Amino acid sequence: MDLIILRDITIIFGVAVVVILVCQRLKIPPIIGYLLTGVLAGPHGFSLISGIHEVEILAEIGVILLLFTIGIEFSLKNLVKIRNTLMIGGGLQVFLTIAVFYLITRMDFVGAQDGNSIPESIFLGFLMTLSSTAIVLKLLQERGEFVSPHGRTILGVLIFQDIVIVPMILVLPFLAGVSDDGSSGIFEIALKVLAVVLMVFIGAKYVVPRLLYLVARTKSRELFLLTIIVIALAVAYLTYMAGLSLALGAFLAGLIVSESDYSQQAFGNVVPFLDVFTSFFFVSIGMMLDVDFLLSKPLLILLITIGVIVVKSVIATGAGLALGFPLRPSLLVGFTLAQVGEFSFILSKKGQELGLISEGNYQLFLDVSVLTMAATPFVMSAAPKFADILLRLPLPLKLKAGLSPDNVAEDYIKGINGHLIIIGYGVNGRNVARAAKFAKIPYEVIDLNAETVRVEKKKGEPIFFGDATQESVLEHASIKEAMVLVITLPGSADLRRITQVARMMNPHLHIIIRSRFVTDMQDLFKLGADEVVPEEFETSVEIFTRVLAKYLIPREEIEKLVSIVRADGYEMFRSLSLDQSNFGELTFKVPEININSLHVCKDSVIEGKSLDEIAFEKNHNLTLLALSRLNKTYSKMPDDFVLQENDILFFLASYDKLNKIDNLFKSGNSDCSLADNDKRLL
Repeated sequence: MDLIILRDITIIFGVAVVVILVCQRLKIPPIIGYLLTGVLAGPHGFSLISGIHEVEILAEIGVILLLFTIGIEFSLKNLVKIRNTLMIGGGLQVFLTIAVFYLITRMDFVGAQDGNSIPESIFLGFLMTLSSTAIVLKLLQERGEFVSPHGRTILGVLIFQDIVIVPMILVLPFLAGVSDDGSSGIFEIALKVLAVVLMVFIGAKYVVPRLLYLVARTKSRELFLLTIIVIALAVAYLTYMAGLSLALGAFLAGLIVSESDYSQQAFGNVVPFLDVFTSFFFVSIGMMLDVDFLLSKPLLILLITIGVIVVKSVIATGAGLALGFPLRPSLLVGFTLAQVGEFSFILSKKGQELGLISEGNYQLFLDVSVLTMAATPFVMSAAPKFADILLRLPLPLKLKAGLSPDNVAEDYIKGINGHLIIIGYGVNGRNVARAAKFAKIPYEVIDLNAETVRVEKKKGEPIFFGDATQESVLEHASIKEAMVLVITLPGSADLRRITQVARMMNPHLHIIIRSRFVTDMQDLFKLGADEVVPEEFETSVEIFTRVLAKYLIPREEIEKLVSIVRADGYEMFRSLSLDQSNFGELTFKVPEININSLHVCKDSVIEGKSLDEIAFEKNHNLTLLALSRLNKTYSKMPDDFVLQENDILFFLASYDKLNKIDNLFKSGNSDCSLADNDKRLL
């Protein structure tokens, strides 16, 4: 029995564990660890892996699952919202990148002595224009920037890149000069693409929601998981057969599932498999790095790598500016899309088969591409700092603020004082605005989503378009006269920059920040934040508060515990330990009694008698808390209060104690049911 693939998987994971442990100690992103694992275990390293083809198949599954989960989280409605970004931003980025790299590769300092041929230069432009969907989206998810304005722009450009692979593949035979009349082939591909779009619409609207409903009714987790996996793989395979990429098909499958009521359950089921299979993808990329070729021309490869990152960053930044975004988020878009993508490798293999790329350029392309991918986490981390430095330069305000018609080129807000400024108009921002409106607190909203600004302005909301990391934008909102600033943005880098600038402009401003992670708290406090509310632990606080309340712990004791937890920066949760000495005499005891009820039946012993006659506390040692009659609840009753049929009495007592007086409430008639009105109370 051949178990080579099992041996290879064991080796990959074994090497990955060691490498990633070292990376964690050095605070290097895990993606770099996976790439290094591929380099060490691959054919250009120690040649520990023999089933490279099998590993590549597992890597394809990883890409499918990653794009599938992204599609579930994004949904068709969100895709429609970024249609302008997808077509304009994606189109500009792709065609400008092809044109620029065509001109560069025609020069004699790259590749051949007299420059590359026209077909090869065009082909190299194709390869350079694509960015890494898998790496970028994974990093955006980890950094909590997926729903940010620049995150949505990046997604739109990446989707356009996946779509444009189809015409690129169709053009390759023409570039190589080996194609006959391909009009019928193009027409066939167009029909297939149209069929895929129709399939997505019908599947999202009619087929998948009903299928998942039938599966969910069985209450079988195994069947539900299998159904989700089949949907993801089937749609990916169908789009692949139509000439589109597997990744795009997986993304479309996620969009289909996202329109059903079971999208979150599907997401939760797939996530455990996601990290395992995506690790194979990054390992397979690392295996492509030819270490010998790299060591033979280290300076040339390093310079070309830096050049590719710079050129792609500038072009993608220009695409962001063309969409009307301010300079800072446009720069974040540019740096994030600066690497060469995984689908360039697929395209390069087809080009190599057709003779469109020389062996030397092919090896150069592989090494440069892997290095740009490895540099991506560091480039993305450095992007906000570089953007802040660039914004300090005396650049035109129109460039800094963006070309949107709703930018800050309007007249400054005047006559407002002691107001609230809300940055970010997502769910949290909207709720803060509603509360401010209810309390009649004057407020201003700043948001980077041009469509949101346009729609909300029509509704009368005091909102304007702008990048709040810039002083001019905050000045427009009269921050020097404001009393409170609430920041609800998802990106950690933006939170830090806005906090720093706002504190510098108004030392007396009270700054409240919604942060995704508790690890951001100390940095934000140092930069000037007054209050930081981390999502990941505030949910835990709310849960344990309700748990303790259910156990009848006194309210002041609960509030004391909450204050202690928040005061030490949630250290109790982070360290998973609790120093009892910090809590003084704070002790919790579960009460041994419960609140239970009894129903007064017709002709029972106590019907028609007053509370004074029955004397529950004196004769039976029971505490009567309340009484319900005809949809009304009485908590305070006089001694002469007379009990009637269908009254419901609530006692602070255990079942055992109530059983002793149960006969007082019953009658000789076996039918002692509640009236319809009283049934609704139970």
